Order: sequence, then C-alpha cells, then structure tokens
Amino acid sequence: MTERRVWRRVWLEVALNGPWSRARQPGIPIAVREIVAEGIASAQAGAAIVHVHAYDEATGRQKDDPDLYAAIIEGIRSKVDAIVYPTLPFAGSADASGEMTARSRFSAVEALAQRGLLEWAVVDPGTVNISDYGELAAGREGIVYANPESHIRHGLALAAAHRFTPSYAVYEPGFTRLGAALARVVPGVPRPVYRFMFSTGFTFGFPPDAFALDAHLALLEREAPGAAWMIAGLAVDVLPLASAAIHRGGHLRVGLEDAPFGSTRTNVAWVEEAVRAIQAAGAEPATASDVRAARA
Repeated sequence: MTERRVWRRVWLEVALNGPWSRARQPGIPIAVREIVAEGIASAQAGAAIVHVHAYDEATGRQKDDPDLYAAIIEGIRSKVDAIVYPTLPFAGSADASGEMTARSRFSAVEALAQRGLLEWAVVDPGTVNISDYGELAAGREGIVYANPESHIRHGLALAAAHRFTPSYAVYEPGFTRLGAALARVVPGVPRPVYRFMFSTGFTFGFPPDAFALDAHLALLEREAPGAAWMIAGLAVDVLPLASAAIHRGGHLRVGLEDAPFGSTRTNVAWVEEAVRAIQAAGAEPATASDVRAARA
C-alpha cells in the first residue's frame, strides 16, 4: 500500500464553550470536570490547541479565576499533549465586573503565566460592536466588546515578559493594522497569531466567503508578512471555507464557542468534521509539538 503524501500540517484549535452560557449554547461544558473531559477528547480527536472559558458551576456564568483555569489546563495536560489557553473577561458583557482596568482584566493571565502554565493567551487588538441579527430585529441592543489600546499594550507586555503567544481575534480589518503596529513597537513580544473572525449570526466583520478571506490576507501580507493565521468566528460554520484557507496556508478553529447557536454537534464532532476537511485538502492535523516547533 502506498503511503499518502501529506503536503502540510494544519493547526486545529477547538474553542470549547465561550462566554455564552447554556442559555445560548446548550451543549457547552461548564464544570471543570466537563471542560477537562471535552478538552481531552477533542485533543484525542485531532485538536492541537484548546481554548477555554472558566465558569462558576453554581451560577453557570463565566468566572475568570486563575485557580479554575489552572485546574482545567493541568487536567487536560495530564492526559494529552495540547496547547491549552484561557480567555479574558469579556469587557462589555453582563459578566464584566464594573470598570475593568488593563491590570485587573489580565490578572488571571498574569497569574497563570507566573505559574508557568501559559503557552498562548488572548490579546484582542481592537474594539467592536457585537450585535445579533435576530436581536436587532427585535429591538434589543448588542454589546460593545471593549479592548482599549492600554489593555492591548498591557497584554503584549505580559506576552513579552512571559514568552507566550498572543492570540489575536480579528473581528474587523483594522484589528490587523493595530495589532501588527503594536507588535512592532512592544519590545520582545512573540509573533502574534491572527485569527480571522467570520460570522453569519452577528453583524461584525465579514461573512465566511472567499472574497472576505482574500481581503484579510491581502491586508495581513501588507501589515505582518508571513504571520501565522487561522479562520474562526462566532455564530458561524467556517468549515465550508476550510479548503480555501488550507490551500492559502491557513489553519482552523472550530467548537461550540464559534458554532451557530443551538448547535447539536458536540465539540468532538466539530473537531472530527474539521479533521475530515483537513484530510480532504490533502493535509493532516498538526500535533501540539508541530505548533510549538513552528512558533520557535
């Protein structure tokens, strides 16, 4: 039997839950034990990178506690080799506690970095309105996802000090421009990964179409030539765009944080579908070691 020729290794990230609570995405894991179990299963199915939001199990609301994140990260890593990284408090959401400073917002990230538990962390380079089409039609306002420049600079300074990779969510094209400019001026910051955020359910950014991917890539090549990038989004299925992304040199993120609300597909099933899309493009999912080697 002839061995199949693999022309590249594609990073596959799974975003297990997001800030939604089960009111919007009923299938998400909430308890630490659930998050750990789904992270392990998703890594075994082919995800090299696992992104998580920690929750207060009693209330079902996001809780950005470093001890909860440590339990999740260590629980997953005790069984599989994966890059596991947390979120930030979602400034502008109902779970945000009052006026958040850059230091308070990144406090869990800094605590985890000091414990040696972080390889990646969220540093989103811009502010955006996140509005749901259905809620707009019903007269309900969305939220402003706020990332002031002082917060971005603080996150990048932490990345430089602790040598973790900044994961940039690019909701609008200007995020690429600001993120690249700040990465050039913060001394010693590791190269960010640019994650293009598409949506069909929300009004931000672009829909998941080839013209939109081409526009993102043209700007990225101008602002940060050779940067690593992936496709993802919120309230969207990006898998129809997977082949185009892979053949243009990109990577993938899937999972219940990103999926259309009410998804009946589990995190593991999303990963399995993504693996099939990667293999259909003639590639294979990367291991965590592959990702680390590419970042070295």
